[in-house]
Formats: sequence, C-alpha cells, structure tokens
Amino acid sequence: MVELGHVKTISSKSKLTELKKFFSSAKCLQVKQQICDMGRRMWQRTYVEGNGGNLAVRVGADMAICTPTMISKGFMTPDDLCLVDLDGKQLLGKRKRTSEILMHLQIMKRQPKAVASCHSHPPHATAFALVGEAPPTKMLPEFEVFCAVGLAPYRTPSSPEMGKLVSDLCDRCNTILMASHGVVTWSSKSLEEAYWRMEILESYCRTLIAARQIGKKPKTFNAAQMADLMRLKQSFGL
Repeated sequence: MVELGHVKTISSKSKLTELKKFFSSAKCLQVKQQICDMGRRMWQRTYVEGNGGNLAVRVGADMAICTPTMISKGFMTPDDLCLVDLDGKQLLGKRKRTSEILMHLQIMKRQPKAVASCHSHPPHATAFALVGEAPPTKMLPEFEVFCAVGLAPYRTPSSPEMGKLVSDLCDRCNTILMASHGVVTWSSKSLEEAYWRMEILESYCRTLIAARQIGKKPKTFNAAQMADLMRLKQSFGL
C-alpha cells in the first residue's frame, strides 16, 4: 500500500523543469502504478465500462495525479496519467486529464486530509443511486465500520454543481452515491483504502438486494451492538 502525504517542497507554481523531475520521480511512479492497478481492479470487477470511472491522488502541496479522459481504466499505463493543480489546470501529461477531475479536487479542497479519491459505477450500488435511495444501515459490520454513506442529488457529470454537491457531503461521508450516476469514495490514507470502500459498498448493496429477494425483513443491530461497532471503528482511527 502506498501511504500518501504532502510533499512540501514543490507546488504547481514550481518551475517546469522541477515539475517534470517530480512527475518522473520514484514517488510519483509509485502513485501512477497504484492508480493503474486500482483501475484494472475496478475494470475486472465490472465497476467501470467503456471509458467510465476516474481516480485521483493528491501529491505535492497543491497538485494531484489523475486518470486521463477517454481511456479504459483496465488498460492504463503510468505514461497515460496526468498532473493537475487543485483548480483542474493540467500541468503535465501526454493525454488530456479526465473531465470529472473537478469533483475529486473539490473533495480535496473541502476536506484537506483527503489524499485519494475513486469514482466508478458499481452496478448494485449504482442501482440504489438510480432510485435515489441510500442503502439501509445497521446490518453488516464491515459496512458500518468502514463506510459513511451520503446521497448527492443528480447534476450533469463533470459540472461544478456536481462537484459541489459531492464535496458538501464529504465532511461527514467518505462514500457518496451520486443519484443516477455512480459512486465516489475518498480516503485520508491511500488510494487503496478509497478503493476498498468501493468494494465494501458494492458487496453490501449486492447482499441487500439478494436479501430482499428472500422475502423476509433483514435483522438489524441493536444499540449495544452498534456501540461496540463504533468503538471498533474508533480504534481504527475512522
């Protein structure tokens, strides 16, 4: 797992030669390789289709490495990735940055401890987003501990309005359903943790849909059980 923090000695205002050196450094190469790995994992799990989905990792004082537009997330290479400032201006990269980068950057601006974010369209979680319903809670421990879910109203993808509605939720949510669109998750530790939240949410939603087909009301945790889970959650620093 790549643990990510701020690199204080370089920023978007640094000289181009310094930015190029930074973007080709071992640290950035490690980040790029992890982004490509997470992209393959999302594609293999059918969380993304066509050129859908995008990922971003904060690097430097005010920059992020992100996926490019119009590319399958299952077949990216480190050379495909882009460096942008926190306003979305592309600084480096052979390909054009994703059009949805503003949403990721608005999360990072609103929540300074956010170092990585992941957006995709996992089918069972997106099914809840399509009907405008957040999944019910108090049923599975992993979901309660690792995911805090919110639901953002629909706005056109890539629009500043969409990014604002998502970022407005990120103070209390790390996993956000976007109505009629998909899911975005963020982490204060790593891209892998953000991706884990995507997996946990999708597995939870798939299980809920299966439970509904059984035709019986699922059991929920009582207050004492929830208190135990919240203590466990706090022990993980969440």
